Amino acid sequence: MPELSLTRGRTDLPMLTTTIGEDLRRTAARVPERPALVDVPSGRRWSYAEFDAAVDELARALVDAGLSTGDRVGIWAPNVPEWTLLQYATARTGLVLVTVNPAYRTSELEYVLKQSGCRWLVAAPSFKTSDYRAMVAEVREACPQLERALFLGDPDWDALLDRGRALDEAALRDREAGLTPDDAICIQYTSGTTGFPKGATLSHRNILNNGWFVGETCRYTEQDSICIPVPFYHCFGMVMANLGATSHGAAMVIPAPGFDPAATLRAVEQERCTSLYGVPTMFIAELGLELSAYDLSSLRTGIMAGSPCPVEVMKQVMAVMHMDEVTICYGMTETSPVSTQTTTDDPVERRVSTIGRVHPHVEVKVVDPVTDGTVPRGQTGELCTRGYSVMLGYWQDPEKTAEAVDADGWMHTGDLAVMDEQGYLSIVGRSKDMVIRGGENVYPRELEEFLYGHPAVQDVQVIGVPDPRYGEELCAWVKVRPGAQVTEEEVKEFCRGRLAHYKVPRYVMFVDEFPMTITGKIQKYKMREQTTATLGLTDAGPTA
Repeated sequence: MPELSLTRGRTDLPMLTTTIGEDLRRTAARVPERPALVDVPSGRRWSYAEFDAAVDELARALVDAGLSTGDRVGIWAPNVPEWTLLQYATARTGLVLVTVNPAYRTSELEYVLKQSGCRWLVAAPSFKTSDYRAMVAEVREACPQLERALFLGDPDWDALLDRGRALDEAALRDREAGLTPDDAICIQYTSGTTGFPKGATLSHRNILNNGWFVGETCRYTEQDSICIPVPFYHCFGMVMANLGATSHGAAMVIPAPGFDPAATLRAVEQERCTSLYGVPTMFIAELGLELSAYDLSSLRTGIMAGSPCPVEVMKQVMAVMHMDEVTICYGMTETSPVSTQTTTDDPVERRVSTIGRVHPHVEVKVVDPVTDGTVPRGQTGELCTRGYSVMLGYWQDPEKTAEAVDADGWMHTGDLAVMDEQGYLSIVGRSKDMVIRGGENVYPRELEEFLYGHPAVQDVQVIGVPDPRYGEELCAWVKVRPGAQVTEEEVKEFCRGRLAHYKVPRYVMFVDEFPMTITGKIQKYKMREQTTATLGLTDAGPTA
């Protein structure tokens, strides 16, 4: 009988059993003089002793202001040091940090503030084209539970910090003594590639251990510095980066408030970063720069995650960015986020073409989406995961929680995966992204990987669009490399004879960018909408 697609992570590695605040104190006591946080744009820097003290000051101020254990405090800002200070200060005081996407507009902001019941909101005054002051003022009346909004750099914020410096530590110590690792500590709203965002509620145990095991897999020590261009509001930034760093005594380096490929590489050079994080689109943008202008020789490792990682991009990152030990992580907000990860000593072939194997203290399986039975290894099915990392639930939404996490504790990811004989997993697409063309199942990821092999293709995404004869047809959105040229027919000819006929794209669209969330997740539903409108497609075929 063939082996089933079910595997369990190591259990001999101990889990952390403290709260986030306690873990930071432990690190600060161990490596007090090592750099903890560096903000390259402003030049501000904190050692671990200084960072721990600054977190304490803010935490004392939050307690003195009357915020109680379990109260929700929102943070709406790009990557700035205050974001990180508030992350650890809320954890130290038992408050639940609600992370608000910097790209949100007023309707989304209002939804998150009301749904989470935020008492306070800490926000940047503005970011890019968003006037946060005006937007908060616009929704304030509709959010009666929001008692206070503070803007970073304003007198009210500065006064709060000053108050914290003058307060006694006793009240904070009393508060900390009543916290447990299983307390809710964060609500992260799903990035909303479809539908309304849901508030994944995570505990100290969830995210502290996930950051710890991510850092262990990258072999972090206090000698490492992590360049963090990914947003803090997402698990990639606040868990895999921040908690991965502080649990190991490594440095957190902020290259810019928002992603800037040149600023990212300058920060790596300036701070001699050993690790660099990013979603594939970020690495593609960095690879598009003149890399010889930057000294990246300090890089050793890093993480590519957030969306499927193209094999060719991984190979280039390893070859020309000095990231020989780069790893791929797979996960989702609801699982804190990482469930699988390649290791620094995995064979190169595995590291560039899979999402690795299961994390410690986690189980994964691949099931038939219809029967829910575990499929044999080598067969495609839906990836499910179970263990300490699965969220406490969606905030105040037991119905949606039950839809995502079954009675046995398995989180159903909605991703289609294949597990090989050694337990390595490969993502072949989203179940909702699978294209059924004339009865043939086509996984866009397979065609995307193939098209990355065309010398003129810098990036590509494949979607299904309506077709009267086959039900669906394939459309490839192609970003062309700078200075290269290619036609629609040439893209199709590249596929003919090398792929089954039904996998050759019917349509090819050349674009400068893809619609995506701020975390770099491609919004394929928007691509389908735009393609359908641009080409005039209906189930009856193209319109005149």
